[in-house]
Amino acid sequence: MADLVCIRTYNNRPEAELAKGLLGASGVKAIVSADDAGGMRPHLTLGMGGVRLLVKKEDVQKVLGILEVTNDKG
Repeated sequence: MADLVCIRTYNNRPEAELAKGLLGASGVKAIVSADDAGGMRPHLTLGMGGVRLLVKKEDVQKVLGILEVTNDKG
């Protein structure tokens, strides 16, 4: 995927993967990016700014709408 944008940062990989799944169910491709040694060292993300959820630049508005609606329900 070209022109990726970090749409949100999460404290851990499971939260980011959940959001990625939600976006996928809505037809939006996303990538979870974390510097945590492939999940083997989750504590490393704390000092690296968290786990990033990346989407295509052209999907940003759609993604913000999807994530905003789910936050309102929680």
